[in-house]
Amino acid sequence: MNGRSSTMPSQHPLRIMVRAAVSWSLMIAIRLLTVALCVVFASCDVSAQTSAWQPSPGHTQFPIWPGAAPDAQPVTGPETSTRQEKDNLVAGRPWTYVERVSRPTMTVYSPTGRNTGAAVVVFPGGGYWILAMDLEGTEVCDWLTAKGITCVLLKYRVPGNGREPRSGPYPRSPMALEDAQRTLGLVRLHAAEWHIDPHKIGVLGFSAGGHLAAAISTHFEKRLYPMVDAADKESCRPDFAVVLYPGHMLGKTSFDLNPFIPVTGRTPPAFLLQAEDDPVDSVKNSLVYFAALKKAGVPAEMHLYAQGGHAFGLRRTKFPVTAWPRLVEAWLGSIGMVPE
Repeated sequence: MNGRSSTMPSQHPLRIMVRAAVSWSLMIAIRLLTVALCVVFASCDVSAQTSAWQPSPGHTQFPIWPGAAPDAQPVTGPETSTRQEKDNLVAGRPWTYVERVSRPTMTVYSPTGRNTGAAVVVFPGGGYWILAMDLEGTEVCDWLTAKGITCVLLKYRVPGNGREPRSGPYPRSPMALEDAQRTLGLVRLHAAEWHIDPHKIGVLGFSAGGHLAAAISTHFEKRLYPMVDAADKESCRPDFAVVLYPGHMLGKTSFDLNPFIPVTGRTPPAFLLQAEDDPVDSVKNSLVYFAALKKAGVPAEMHLYAQGGHAFGLRRTKFPVTAWPRLVEAWLGSIGMVPE
């Protein structure tokens, strides 16, 4: 063919080796980057992390403190909201937790039907490290508002999972209890505006939030912080308390109440519920509080179930304990907070 070879010149073996090495290195780098990203984002297929928690459309959260919150503690980064999408599902469904909360807020959910005039401030649980904002927060508000009850969801201060210094339980830290006292005062200050009966404002909490419900039921005579404004002139005593699978209630022995939950005759009526197989907080937490309430002559109702575990929220499972919302509804009617 005109004296020219019909074959292309072969590539030098060294060049082939270099290209192979570059390709292999690039593949390894991509794999390492993928692994690193999965670690950073708390395992790509297990959870999804976003910025600060936001309520559903149509609801606005606002800060409970006009300026810096009292006794502020540092956190290691910005507030984040993480959705558990595979591990630790509850009733087969994902749930969302918030951590590194340094700016506490409240979100008001108005009744969707006939307004009973009652209101409930909800304290999500999370060991005073994180807050289970949907499982033990927004899902509670959906239930309460459908029953004609105003729901106020408190995002109280927590530092993050495993981080120190941590919020609560009081008196280890006053932050969460300060936020609770402040919120009860704000709800009473705005009771007329939000169509709430100021004598029908209660609290409901799960786990650490259950402890917080008991703590504010016994620490309402005096604020833990200097007065800020007119909201702090209002009473922060709840009119009732729903305490669900609480922790931090035990004293030095198995059947002593925590001395920093000083029950008196002025402690508001309480509804308690817990499963005996709770692997996180012993059922003794409910037993000692119930015994102290009865000793002080405070109306109290307690329901214990053999099975159910911990942190089930309102989600229905095969265990009878998860039918508890109907029991609370009946109890609220029996104490005159809602129509029977």
